[in-house]
Amino acid sequence: MKGKRRLILLVSAIVVVAAAWVFYSSGDHKNETITYKNPVGGMTNIGDPFILKSKDMYYMYATSEASYGFKVWQSSNLVDWEEKGIAYDHYDQENRWATGDFWAPEVIAHNGKYYMTYSARNNAGSLQISIAVSDDPLGPFKDQSTEIIKQSGSYIDGHIFMEDDGTPYLYYVKDCSENMVDGNHVSQIFVQPMDQTLTKVVGSPTLLLEPDQDWEGHQGDYQWNEGPFVLKNDGKYYLMYSANYYASEDYGVGYAVSDKPTGPFKKASENPILSKDLDKGVSGPGHNSVTTGLDGQTLYAVYHIHTHPEVPSGDRQMSIDKMEFIEGKLKIHGPSMGEQEIQVE
Repeated sequence: MKGKRRLILLVSAIVVVAAAWVFYSSGDHKNETITYKNPVGGMTNIGDPFILKSKDMYYMYATSEASYGFKVWQSSNLVDWEEKGIAYDHYDQENRWATGDFWAPEVIAHNGKYYMTYSARNNAGSLQISIAVSDDPLGPFKDQSTEIIKQSGSYIDGHIFMEDDGTPYLYYVKDCSENMVDGNHVSQIFVQPMDQTLTKVVGSPTLLLEPDQDWEGHQGDYQWNEGPFVLKNDGKYYLMYSANYYASEDYGVGYAVSDKPTGPFKKASENPILSKDLDKGVSGPGHNSVTTGLDGQTLYAVYHIHTHPEVPSGDRQMSIDKMEFIEGKLKIHGPSMGEQEIQVE
């Protein structure tokens, strides 16, 4: 009898422990967190990371297979990433219009479909922005509008921002490879409204930003304002951008503020808000996107850093850091390399 009672007590204890484990793992603990250290994901040889949050899953797209397309990674927690294959393959397109330099993909959900903006080099040698569409965030994405900017020149870094009233805007860069300003090669950021199909721009382009702050190297023969990303907070529009050469340690992130999505934008005096920290081993943090955490509220800046900070190049890795608005100013809590937490609920 004593043996049976001991067995019953042991089984009961196991059941209680198992129940407690299920309760904890189900997410009922409101203060549960996930810890991580940058860089996250383990991927190298990428750049320009963009994260789409769709339902309860995250998808990351990046400059990754520059000769023909883009990979996609998937995560349920922003920290652990699984490579899911090629989201966009130029060899699978009906019209193979590009020769290479597939850069900076971004994806948004719209009317039940997923729209990818990206740039690549055309047969004439110029860079142009294209729109590809898929029914699934993993792809395959198929070209829908392969020359959305009709003006002559090279154009990169297309970013779609959806206004509260449903009006889409395309922010993009006129690339310094062909854009000359006062005898210098200059990358400038423009905006145009789009139609509801997200396959064409309307109206005329509006110049928003060009290099003019000291940290941006605006005295050089080549100058960059690129990688636009727009957020709205308390009725203000925040245009994040990157400056300096992507393969230099000085590549970093700044922002500008406006009362309207079409500007005029005023750059923040505290720029850059994300810059190198060579003591931590961080070189060239930039070309960011922004996503929300598992709690649906906390903002995270997603950006790349050089894999080998002592030899900056196109070999980059992904980092994420918490960001927030403080008294109207945009603050990124980084670049970090120590242990960080992501709030689950």
